[in-house]
Amino acid sequence: MTVCLCAAFGGCSERRLDDQAAPRRSTNVVTADIQSGIEKHIADQTSQSGGYFTVAYGENELLLKLVRVHTEYLANLGSRRHFACVDLVDTIGDVYDVDFFLAGEPGAMRVTETMVHKLNGVPFYAWQQKPDRTWVRVPIEEASQRLLGVITGSDEFEFLYSVKLPKITGPARMWLPWPSSDEFQTVEVIAVSDVGTHRLLTDRKHGNKVLFVELDPTDSLKTIDIRFQVKRVEIFAYPADEPNPQKHLNPERLVPADQNFQTIAREVTEGRTSDIMKARALYDHVMERVRYMKYGSGWGKGDAVYACNVGTGNCTDFHSYFIALARAVGIPARFAIGAAIPSERNDGGIDGYHCWAEFYADGKWWPVDISEADKYSSLSTYYFGHHPANRFEFSRGRDLVVEPAPSFGPINFLAFPILEIAGKSAPVRTEFSFIRL
Repeated sequence: MTVCLCAAFGGCSERRLDDQAAPRRSTNVVTADIQSGIEKHIADQTSQSGGYFTVAYGENELLLKLVRVHTEYLANLGSRRHFACVDLVDTIGDVYDVDFFLAGEPGAMRVTETMVHKLNGVPFYAWQQKPDRTWVRVPIEEASQRLLGVITGSDEFEFLYSVKLPKITGPARMWLPWPSSDEFQTVEVIAVSDVGTHRLLTDRKHGNKVLFVELDPTDSLKTIDIRFQVKRVEIFAYPADEPNPQKHLNPERLVPADQNFQTIAREVTEGRTSDIMKARALYDHVMERVRYMKYGSGWGKGDAVYACNVGTGNCTDFHSYFIALARAVGIPARFAIGAAIPSERNDGGIDGYHCWAEFYADGKWWPVDISEADKYSSLSTYYFGHHPANRFEFSRGRDLVVEPAPSFGPINFLAFPILEIAGKSAPVRTEFSFIRL
């Protein structure tokens, strides 16, 4: 029979089992067991291979070090089979996303298959589920828009925002995004964990809602779960929703008005006669200039100067650089952040936040998503002027101003929670997951 060694959390291959064999079930395998199994495999091979984990890649052998295990994609596939997705970095800083299949019980798992899935966020294949619920790999050039992350029209889902608190040693405060309804998304709060004392704040600069939670040591190690039901529609260029779009020419702390940006933007847009043409030239420039890479220090802050100088980063860095360049030639531009809801499956974990941007031209706001366009070149035209329906916007803008404010002042952007214990910043574990309705 054919069974689904499933990609509910990340992907899998199609496998066939002997019809006469009675598969033996794994004994209470949880994702922590799978994480331990793949980390042990990588550590053992690293210690045996001169300090590097080796992976065959074409005719070459990659020398890699572990960056992170994608805990949101770990999956128990049944019959003592498991799936893990891992980021590893090579000696020059390129990050490889590697898919692993494992077999065995907790404490005794072995890797049965290793496949390089992505290089610096750009995939070599996609996963597609067949009618019999098995999954197969599809070459990127043959993949549909949906397999590449795009749902057109509309989408509806439940979204779980889950925060695991650390040990709290004194009075603590936390700020979390509180997504709002607008013309593109309808948001209903289904449930919120009764942990700490809650109240809603309003960001004075952009109008975002922010959940402010006061905590004490009795809240140590508790989990705050917020469950939303969301209806979302695809976004095209749309009329301005505020009377003064020109305010989005103003600089921000990490998106400054910089002479270097002006020089680059003028050179890139030379000969372009309209703001739309100029924006497209800047969009293409950012794709050419910046490489998607979440490694090292400095990335992920939305620092336009960093993205320009280093030429690497994640979605925040791509879009901050674009916004800085657009503003440098007089095109208002703004930032938004939330989550990209997986399109190729209907439930499971989500790999962190995602952000995007909009620019103002011809009386309309034009959506752009440059980091996704960079990953999927076939979608570069779509992402200039569209946001797919499978998105969930948490907050909009930079340097959010609320009262009470964190000790460091305005909030750079708000996707993951900000926690302070006794006035000092503290790490907090956050996970996103969804169920499509």
